[in-house]
Amino acid sequence: MHATACDVKVLEHLALTDTIRLMTTSWPRRDKAPKAGQFFMLRCWPADVAPVLSRPISVHSYDAAMGTIQFLYEVRGKGTEKLAALEPGDTLSLVGPSGNGFDVESALGKRVALVGGGIGTAPLYQLAKELNAGGTKADYFCGFRDEPYGVEKFATLCGKVQLATDSGRYGFHGFVTQLLNPEEYDLVLCCGPEPMMKAVAKLCEEKGVTCIVSLERKMACGIGACLGCTCKTTTGGKCVCKEGPVFDSKEVFGA
Repeated sequence: MHATACDVKVLEHLALTDTIRLMTTSWPRRDKAPKAGQFFMLRCWPADVAPVLSRPISVHSYDAAMGTIQFLYEVRGKGTEKLAALEPGDTLSLVGPSGNGFDVESALGKRVALVGGGIGTAPLYQLAKELNAGGTKADYFCGFRDEPYGVEKFATLCGKVQLATDSGRYGFHGFVTQLLNPEEYDLVLCCGPEPMMKAVAKLCEEKGVTCIVSLERKMACGIGACLGCTCKTTTGGKCVCKEGPVFDSKEVFGA
């Protein structure tokens, strides 16, 4: 699928925590429906104004009937600060959908666990929606440093929902990996901090369970032209934006 550039309207913009935002935009291109794990390059400032690069943000939720996309993101730099200043009615430039998302079809009918950490939980909501639409209710495991966000939305889409926090103020006091028993599943789909994903991948490898991960990298073009987001794999370097961001964990963590 080729990425499409489109100016859209911000419909709603919510602050879920001090640094986490949920932005809903229009998306009129129904012929370019995004899939779970894909992302868009977002920009709301002129090309000759810093920062130079647009911001890659994964699709949190897509509603074909409403023609809307939601982006769940963390404010942590100049680009996302500019995005966070947008208000309903403002215009935003989207380029996408880009990348290869999760292979939902191959997961249907299997015992599936979704494992997310922090803002890495963002693409898992659309993934849970697509799995649920195909008749598969995955179990959801999520970890946060302290205050969780968006967990309640998974309740109707998933089977078991388990929460872990580093602080212990919410849910289980510890790491999300301590809640996961990979042997109970046929497939584990994961997104979050790389150390967490490596830990999940190791647990899965020990039990002979397939683990699929979604990587995060700084991106310049978002289409594989600049090679700025190359990652090491067992078969050589690959562009996360074009050949990912979704990979088999053995391919990227076994390199």
